[in-house]
Amino acid sequence: MWAYESVFYQIYPLGLCGAPFENDGVLTHRILKIKDWIPHMEKLGINAIYFSPLIESDTHGYNARDYQKLDTRLGTNDDFKDVCDALHNAGIRVVLDGVFNHAGRGFFAFQDVLKNRESSPYKDWFHIDFNGNSNYNDGLWYEGWEGNYDLVKLNLRNEEVISYLLDSVTFWVKNWNIDGLRLDVAYCLDHDFVRRLRSHCDSLKEDFFLVGEMLHGDYNQLMNDAMLHSATNYECYKGLYSSFNSMNMFEINHSLLRQFGPEDWTLYKGKHLLSFVDNHDVSRIASILTNKAHLPLIYALCFGMPGIPCIYYGSEWGIEGDKSQGDPALRPALEHPEWNDLTDWIQKLTAAKKASEALNYGNFRSVVLTNQQCIFERSSEHERVLVAINADGQPYTAHFDAGCGTATDLITGGKHDFGGGSELPPYSAYFWKCEA
Repeated sequence: MWAYESVFYQIYPLGLCGAPFENDGVLTHRILKIKDWIPHMEKLGINAIYFSPLIESDTHGYNARDYQKLDTRLGTNDDFKDVCDALHNAGIRVVLDGVFNHAGRGFFAFQDVLKNRESSPYKDWFHIDFNGNSNYNDGLWYEGWEGNYDLVKLNLRNEEVISYLLDSVTFWVKNWNIDGLRLDVAYCLDHDFVRRLRSHCDSLKEDFFLVGEMLHGDYNQLMNDAMLHSATNYECYKGLYSSFNSMNMFEINHSLLRQFGPEDWTLYKGKHLLSFVDNHDVSRIASILTNKAHLPLIYALCFGMPGIPCIYYGSEWGIEGDKSQGDPALRPALEHPEWNDLTDWIQKLTAAKKASEALNYGNFRSVVLTNQQCIFERSSEHERVLVAINADGQPYTAHFDAGCGTATDLITGGKHDFGGGSELPPYSAYFWKCEA
């Protein structure tokens, strides 16, 4: 699967392109702006892009009106085909957000129910009680997503709903040649629907990639051979930043051992979860870390651990954004990409990750662990890489059996000799590829 050897880049297009929050119905060709960002993504080494929702919606994209039409605020279907063609020509695969659990109040089928009530042909597309009422005083009750009644829950046991959603995926593949889907609130989806979706996508395109938004619980419930290829690794997202902020590397190490460790019982051995330090739903990592010297290190840890790294637009040069100020603060309009020392560093991590069998497919084993340092091994059939992090402002010398005498750092290309101990300078990270 191509995704297992990729580095993803996430863009929230309604935000990046500066669309108004409310759908004003004014056709504006904003999506073409993405083409200006392709050279930046190429330079960074990105080979897959994940677009947050961009189909016609009421406001933020997760409340769809029409699944087969690009949002008017972003342009036309042909505009997006132009963008997808340009991305593919640059060797970048395209993954869209599939919002299948719920639609918006502006969804054509729900509007028909509000108008025609019991006589609407779409009344069974949702979970409706005509004897109740809603927060919007519709004269009927309906199920919303987790109490959000601007998000109308779809009935994924209804064959017409299933057909409409699967037909929409077919439409996206045929018109835009997309390569995968990220499933919004996958943990809410009907499992039989997910199986149908997987089978349908497999029939449309070989190696079509499905990753689900999972927060808690056992990701294997949805991540298996019959359903999703991958899931968002929210467990390690928390461990990544709090290990640095509390100076306790035991936390992220515990999560990684629980998920990928050498014991037979570990949860996700051989699986490829989507790894991230931030995204469109959480505060920017530059706003969370209490010590900015840890920014390069958290990216090194994210790229060195098992998983598929995903970078959120703007975070690669360290922009800030605080969730307490609302979601729009996390999804800003940006005129053009920027480049600085952090971006340089992430470019090197991207190149190292994509070129390393061990970093893409290797097992996980903890080697050295203190509150402020961690060294772990990623080993595959043909390669061993030691990922070393020193989060302290003081140098640290690690003494351990590396199983070899020398190594090459995949990040800088520098040579390393394990003899006499391995000194880690303050705030440093290495991917030591062990010499055979």
